[in-house]
Amino acid sequence: MASPSETSTYSAPPSIEKVPSGEYPLIDNDPHVTRVFSYARPMDWVYGAGLGSISPALMLYWEKVSPSFVGRGGFAPIMRASGAVGVTAMVVSVYSRSCYRFYGATENKREVDMDMREMVDKVKRGEPLYGVSGMTEYMQGVSHRNSRYAATFAQVILWPNFTHHPYHGVDTAKYYRQAELELEAERQGKGGS
Repeated sequence: MASPSETSTYSAPPSIEKVPSGEYPLIDNDPHVTRVFSYARPMDWVYGAGLGSISPALMLYWEKVSPSFVGRGGFAPIMRASGAVGVTAMVVSVYSRSCYRFYGATENKREVDMDMREMVDKVKRGEPLYGVSGMTEYMQGVSHRNSRYAATFAQVILWPNFTHHPYHGVDTAKYYRQAELELEAERQGKGGS
């Protein structure tokens, strides 16, 4: 009888980094939460505020149409709860809309330019592109695998990336090439004057 190792065949493991192809370029498949909110557009905040105001507005409307008669001070806790629901909806909405641009799922020209400028400036200063982490490389990988493309499921569970790690699904050589070009242009500008 043949042993399992003699009869089984092995194939290459599936690719860990599957990069979706779309109309817009991928900026980052696991952006840090601070980058997500700093890259958010003003229209994201307007949209989020509109979405977040629905819950308290409905509570006010329902109280006007059919008063609850809960007594003095009884309506305030309900309004605080609906306000908290509204703020949560606003934050999740802004986070998701901004992440979709990082993923290249929606138009992201502004964010591509911001990302290039931020990363090239970091290269020029000699800083790590995605920050410094105190975690082991293994734990950084675990964190990345848990939060990569997490914003696509944010309406169910919000799982933002709070970890600095080097796994972002993009070729970082473009930042170094651009920094070299800019430094060379600066040297030529200083040498020519």
